[in-house]
Amino acid sequence: MASDGSANAPGTEGGKVIITCAVTGAIHTPSMSPHLPVTADEIASSAIEAAEAGAAILHLHARDPETGQPRQDPDLFMRFLPRIRQATDAVVNITTGGGLGMTLEERLAPAHAARPEVASLNMGSMNFSVAQLAARQDRWQHDWERPYLESTWDLIYPNTFAMIERVIREIGHGHGTRFEFECYDIGHLYNLRQMIDRGLLEPPFLIQGIFGISGGMGADLENLIHFKAMADKLFGADYRLSALGVGRFQMRFLTLSALLGGHVRVGLEDSLYIGRRKLATSNAEQVGKIRRILEELGLEIATPAEARHMLALKGGDRVGF
Repeated sequence: MASDGSANAPGTEGGKVIITCAVTGAIHTPSMSPHLPVTADEIASSAIEAAEAGAAILHLHARDPETGQPRQDPDLFMRFLPRIRQATDAVVNITTGGGLGMTLEERLAPAHAARPEVASLNMGSMNFSVAQLAARQDRWQHDWERPYLESTWDLIYPNTFAMIERVIREIGHGHGTRFEFECYDIGHLYNLRQMIDRGLLEPPFLIQGIFGISGGMGADLENLIHFKAMADKLFGADYRLSALGVGRFQMRFLTLSALLGGHVRVGLEDSLYIGRRKLATSNAEQVGKIRRILEELGLEIATPAEARHMLALKGGDRVGF
């Protein structure tokens, strides 16, 4: 499975970089930033603005419009998905991770309803703690926020082999959806290789390295270099590298991913900031910043159509919204 590195070298696919924007997520809470999208109007507007700024893929979660708590109710997704599709040609990526503590049935419900072009798929069970964030906040808007964060110190985020296979069969085989394979550790690459070897998946594979979550790979740039080397070894020319760094590590990981020939994921799910101790006012602001960095490096930004071609997606006319 050795690779000469050409699969992700600048120049492949014209050297164009796919920007994914993760619009709201399920980790940050409303008390942490007044700019975190919560309602359907806010999520739709923020997603559309991110697409206009250069995001080819929009990674989407939903929240309770009154409290901002993460929810996987398909009806909440359907309040903003049609609006996003009407306003932009960006690829929609629906979470199957959902919120911490949810059952797999809850996590899969929106993807079953929406039948998106792309869905996220976490590639292994892990400790997943964001309890540290609770200690940084003095005031809370809602009663659920602090306990939600603190509970993760004693939480295992489950993604067993059986669960992963179920997601692949139900969402991938059932709806023609491809995946953003979220890998928080090197072992998750081997978990993906096992699913491929069992004949469950076909290339190309969009592999998202995630750095800086407590319980996963640390936010050291050396880890991204090693991550790519192991992905090259395991998947050769069959994959597309992408990476994200959480919090203050966001832009440096995105920049290195692009320099390594990969793609990038930005957004308020991953970081609430645009600079040192400065909150981002929108997802579009973060998209615009990484776009400027990439273009200064001589890289071009992929359009939604080009992203669909690179990832062999089924097309926006075959979704369920």
